[in-house]
This record gives sequence, structure tokens and C-alpha cells, in this order.
Amino acid sequence: MIEPTLLEGTLVGVTYSNADTGYVVARLEVGEHRKPVTVVGNLWGANPGETVRLKGVWVRHTRYGDQFKVYEYESLLPASTAAIERYLASGLIKGIGPAYARRLVEAFGAQTLRVIEEDSERLLTVDGIGEGRLGRIRAAWTEQRHLRGLMLFLQEHQISPTFALRIFKAYGPQAPQRIREDPYRLAREIVGIGFKTADRIGASLGFAKDSPKRLAAGLLYLLHETTEAGHVYYPASRLCREAAKLLEVETEVLLQEALSDLYAENAAVCESLDGDTAVYLTPLRQAEEGVSRRLALLAEAPHEGLSIDGPPAVQWAEARGKIRFTSEQRAALCKALESKILVLTGGPGTGKTTLLRSLIDILERKGVRLLLTAPTGRAAKRMAETTGREAKTIHRLLEFAPKEARFKRNEVNPLRVDFLVVDEASMIDIVLMNNLLAALPAKAGLLLLGDADQLPSVGPGSILHDLIASGSVPVVRLTEIFRQAKESWIVVNAHRVNRGEFPHLPEFGAADFAFIELDDAEAIRDRVKKLVTTEIESRYGLNPLRDIQVITPMNRGPLGVATLNQDLQAALNPKGEEIILGGRQLRAEDRVMQTRNNYDKEVYNGDLGWISRIDREDQQLWVRFDHREIVYDWSELDELSLAYAISVHKSQGSEYPAVVFPLHTSHYIMLQRNLLYTTLSRGRRLVVMVGNRQAVAIAVRNARLRERYSLLPDRLRRHLSGRAS
Repeated sequence: MIEPTLLEGTLVGVTYSNADTGYVVARLEVGEHRKPVTVVGNLWGANPGETVRLKGVWVRHTRYGDQFKVYEYESLLPASTAAIERYLASGLIKGIGPAYARRLVEAFGAQTLRVIEEDSERLLTVDGIGEGRLGRIRAAWTEQRHLRGLMLFLQEHQISPTFALRIFKAYGPQAPQRIREDPYRLAREIVGIGFKTADRIGASLGFAKDSPKRLAAGLLYLLHETTEAGHVYYPASRLCREAAKLLEVETEVLLQEALSDLYAENAAVCESLDGDTAVYLTPLRQAEEGVSRRLALLAEAPHEGLSIDGPPAVQWAEARGKIRFTSEQRAALCKALESKILVLTGGPGTGKTTLLRSLIDILERKGVRLLLTAPTGRAAKRMAETTGREAKTIHRLLEFAPKEARFKRNEVNPLRVDFLVVDEASMIDIVLMNNLLAALPAKAGLLLLGDADQLPSVGPGSILHDLIASGSVPVVRLTEIFRQAKESWIVVNAHRVNRGEFPHLPEFGAADFAFIELDDAEAIRDRVKKLVTTEIESRYGLNPLRDIQVITPMNRGPLGVATLNQDLQAALNPKGEEIILGGRQLRAEDRVMQTRNNYDKEVYNGDLGWISRIDREDQQLWVRFDHREIVYDWSELDELSLAYAISVHKSQGSEYPAVVFPLHTSHYIMLQRNLLYTTLSRGRRLVVMVGNRQAVAIAVRNARLRERYSLLPDRLRRHLSGRAS
């Protein structure tokens, strides 16, 4: 085994970084080397301009030559004036950018960092630095000192410092002490940190395997994992079996005791199940019961203010819109006018939008107070564009108050509405549906629109599927494809896939759908890059940055979201002003996605935007979302991810002018019919699928839906029996 050696120098550039793993490829200026050397490994948090001491070994890469593979690193304060200026100019200290870095070094030379640390009043002698900027510099310098302490603490316990910024933001300077007291709180309170990471810290701090804190944390972790997989509850037998394996405890008695403790603390609740017990996180049990109870109340209440004779209204809508409905559409429209609750589902090209527009015309003609909503900003925007009426996200409709973490519209303060239309209902999870129904007056009508054959919601539950499966509410399924839609290979193939038939695969350039057959994953990756950067623009005139969306089944791997984003960023935006922070490489004009709901900024999980400006000095970044700009502090950048490529789940509720979809047998675990169908439905003008036929065949054949544990159909049948006629 090669003995590790030490290497010390100044980072002069980062050529690659992975925010998930902390893996970095960087250039290091070392005194005895004429040119900067390449260093690779976990260097999360290291910035250009920093002086670092690395422990590792020299290796020879077949393609890139000699590299220093890093096992451990320690950040040192730079000593030379050039290194100090680079260090300060990197944007590490809020309030100091390239201009002020130069002024400070000119004023204090090699003593600059000592002055900032020990005698910061002297900074006031530098032109442009007043009391306000001095205060920001002092606060940022102190924060960096504490952050470095936290990173050293994490490294001591062999934990990647990838999440140091999030931990520091949550706990402040007391972070190491809070973690020592209860490392398992990290899994509960810090987004992105799982139980396994917290457990490694717990083990290094001496927590026993049968520690009650550890067992309870493990069970809660597994329950949260099941909700991530879409389950509303989880059978106790499976939960304890999986917990015993995860926690490496031989007896389930201890786990049953820990589960009882969770019940006592109201963190979880249970319900009898045939031969087992259903274990819920408490909010999910409340939400499931709330949805079934509220739908029952809605169904039982009279529909005040809405008494419309269906057939004449349909004739009026045909005359007004100069259209001719099919018998299927007439029946659906009449059903929507007579039903208190209705689910309307159907695939692309079946006329859902035409029906909705006509329904709105009829209701508005009758003076019915109408509201339109959808679960995401993109879906609401599309709904507004297709109907010509205002449509809001559910959170905006319910007037979510971020500081209070509650909806202002609720049972006490309901919506003023006679008829509510909800689009993309398959995307709504059980908790959001419960809040929506809580704010809906019992006298109102409810129409749920969506495609029941697409992927279910990212959150727990399968609202549309469960409503249909219960047989307790009226359901209309549109099946007839219109003539114009039949001319689209996108629509034809989406329906073929949904029926379990192999799609037609025309060559690139022949139609609005194309298949490019390649077997090798690297060849697929290269072709995806060519399609996005040149080929589609040349053949179809679509803009690579604005019109083309790459959608892929998985986040990791050679054809995953992370890898494709690195490729496409380098190809489409190689020279924008950039920042490298926590292994994240973002550039001005990058296409980015908001990755979780931020109610203060009114941007939501899945919203797409473009970075418009970067301010290193004040550590801020601006993103254009539609026609407005949102400013992010650098501590908030973990909410953004590159979006040249996104996952299929993240694409739900959206349409794009062009979709490029790599599909390979390495995606085997994700190859399902509803995933392929959902992706094909995302493209408006063009869908290009790149991959092998075997992967397509596997996806088409695999119609098995991943089971989601939910008792909502049973509850609905009990509460709404006999009402689906």
C-alpha cells in the first residue's frame, strides 16, 4: 500500500465539483511545481484562493495524467499577498469582493487577514468601507471561523462536510455541542441528512446500538423514508423487520417498545389492519381521515346556486365555441354540470382542455363563482394559458402564511367559491388535498382533472388513483383521440405505450417524435449533448437554452440528472461568471430549478428559472422566474439545482417545446410503463428518445404499479358508499 504524503499549496481553480458527494477536481499551485497540479477528492468547502494542506497519494489517470488523490484536507490561511487577495476576492467573506480585496491588500499587505481578525477597526481607513460594511465583514468573518470549526468536527467523525452550511444555518455556533447531545436530531431537522449519516456520528460519539434515542430515531427515519416512497402508512411488521436490519438489533421487543414511545409522544399513531397494524406519522393519519370525511360532507351537502339543465347548456356551448362535441364529450360535460364531485381523466389529445373551457363558459354565463387551481406554478400557468382565466397554485389560493406555517384559508375562513376546478390532480399529495378540502365550502362543486395513468404525486398518497379505486365518486374517462391529435406521433405513441403496445419509432427529423438507437451509455450521453446543443436547433429551429428539456429516469449514473447537467452546463454555458460553493458550480445564465417550496419568496419545488446576476461581494444571486427576479443569499443556494436535465418526477405538470429522453437498460429499476407514458406526454412539438429498444420494451411491458400503502379507498367506501352513480 502506498504511504500517504502531504501536499501544501493554493487552490487556483475548480474544474469539476459534485454537490452531492463533495467530490472536486481542482488545480493547486505548489511552490516546487512549475505548473499547477491536479488534485481530486472530497474538498467540499474549499474555495479558489485558499491555502490547503492535503493528505493523499499520487496516482496516474489513463486520460488526465498525474493527479493527487486527496484523503484528508486542512484549510490554512494564505500567507502571500497574491494568495490573500485571491482568497478574499473569491466571495468567501460577505462584503468583500474583488475590488475591496485589492484595496485591503494594498493597505495592509501580508497582514490583511490578521487585521480583519484582530484589529478590524483599521478597515475603516480603506476607501469605501464604512460602519455598515465593516459590520457585515466582521459578522461574515466570525461565521466563517465557526463554520470551519464545524467542518473540522464533521471531518473528525468521518462525515462529509457537504452539509456544514445547512447545519450551521440551523444551529449556529452551538452546532457541534448540539450534535454531541443528540446526533440523531440531524436526520429529523436537516434537509438531506439521513439517519445513516447521523448514526455514524452517534457511533463515533459512543451512543449504544440499543440506545432508546437511536431506536426511536431509526424508526422515525424509516417512516419518513416510506412517505418519500409515497406510502401514507406502513405495516408494523414490515417496519420492525426493516428497522431490525437497519439498526442491527436482534430482538424486535426493543423496537416495539421504541414504537410505543413514539405513540406516547404522538409522533406516530397506529390503526388496526387485517393481521397487522398500520403505522402512520401523525400528520398523515390526520390528513387521510380528513380527506375522506371532508369529501363525504361535500357529497352530502346540496349544491346551492347551481341548477343547470345539461343538454341545452351543452348546445349553447357548442354554438358559442363553434365546435361539435362527440357523444363522449357531451356526456362528460353534462356529468360535470350535475355532479357535486367529479373526477375527469384522460390522456393527451382526448379533449380535456376543450371541455374545461366550455364548462367555464357555461358556469360564468350562469353567474357561478368559479376558481381554478393546480398544485404547481407551472401547472397553474399552463391552466391559465389554455383557459384564458386566472389560475393559482393551491398554496396561493389558500393564502399560505410562511411565518406562521399555516394556510389562512381553512374551515374557519373558507374560500368564496361555488365551483372549484383542480387541474393535474394526480400530483396532489394527501396533506395538500386535506388542506384544500378544509377550505372548500360544503355547498361548492368540485371537479378534479388529471391523467390517472401518469406517475403519482411525489409526496405520500395517490389521490386520483384512490378516488377512482374507491368507486365512491363519479368518474368520467375520456378515451377518444381527436383527428388533429391523431396526426401527432407524440400523442399516438403515448397512447400506444399506455395500452401496452410498442411505440412507432421513426428516425430523427421525420416527425414530431424520433428514436435514435444506441446501446452504449456513453454514446447515448454524447448524442444527448449533440441533440441539445446543435442538432435540434438546426433541424427544428428550437432554442437550446429555452426550448429543450432533457428528462431522464434517474438522478445518478452516466445518464443521470447530475452527470447530464455537468455535460450540458459545460456545453451550453461554459464561460458565464461563476461561483463555486459547497461543491456547487453555478454560472450566470445557468438554467436552474427550485428544489423545495419557499413560501417567503413565492417560488415552489419544480419552478424553472435562469440565473441573471451574481454578486460575490454581498454573496447574492438573482434568478429570473418568468417575468420576476428572485434574490438568493448564498446560504440559500442549496434550494437551487441545475436544470438542463431533470428527473421524470420533476417534469410532472409541465410541457416543453422539445423533450430529449435517454432510456437505457441501466435504468432498469425505473423502467415502468407509467414513467415512459408520463415522459412522452411532456413534449409539445418534439420528443426525441435516445437509447436501446430493449429498454423501451421493458418499460412498455412493466405495467406493475409500485404499491402505495393507503387506507383512503376503504375510508371513502365507508363514508361515500353508493354515491358514484
